[in-house]
Amino acid sequence: MRMKKSLHAFIKEELIERIKTDVYKVGDQFPTENELCKEFNVSRTTVRIALTQLVQEGYLIRQRGKGSFVAEPKVNQILSHTDDRFTQQLQAQGKYGQISLEKIEVIPARDSHKKRFNIEENDPIQKIKRTRSANNEVTQYEVAYVPWNIAPGLKKEYLEASLYKTLKETYGISIHKTTEIVEITLADKDISHYLQCEVGQPCFYIETVAEDKNGLVIEFSRSYFRGDKTSFRIERYYQEN
Repeated sequence: MRMKKSLHAFIKEELIERIKTDVYKVGDQFPTENELCKEFNVSRTTVRIALTQLVQEGYLIRQRGKGSFVAEPKVNQILSHTDDRFTQQLQAQGKYGQISLEKIEVIPARDSHKKRFNIEENDPIQKIKRTRSANNEVTQYEVAYVPWNIAPGLKKEYLEASLYKTLKETYGISIHKTTEIVEITLADKDISHYLQCEVGQPCFYIETVAEDKNGLVIEFSRSYFRGDKTSFRIERYYQEN
């Protein structure tokens, strides 16, 4: 039986989405605890936990006597790219990789989805939860979104393999570019459940936007990696003068 996301985790995720889609812009004064309590119909303690985590993760800054404000975006470092898929990368390290579909559901598009995918409100979107394991130990938990009109009816057998390979071979869609943002976050109850780790454990967080050659967003995903089981390598190539 899967655990439901805690209230403060749900509120934090919703507020992060608003910040990232410019509902709250850099420098804007953030709603007060009382205002958020009324909006989400929760206790002040629940809101305070969510806001404290937003401060700890760099989304908000607090000014004594004035309140909380949306912080400047973090500096983004571009990762080197690779065409190798998850299982191929693990095979090269002598490990066995596995992708497991945890849940797939069709949900109506919200405001943030409309802007990201250029679709209409309530258009169907496939929300996909997957985990990836190395030698039977879960290392990654991913939540991905793919609009129904782009790849209708994604099935279990498609999603326990490379999604990008499926998009190309089954739907004729090739991913031309991905943009990834890497941050550090702490595992909440939902994340810790899927990653099989302690609540509060540091994790890598990677947010990915995948586009086709025309710049159409095909997929958006949030991935969480166990910090004690995952490392990333960045390769840079420099031109000689």
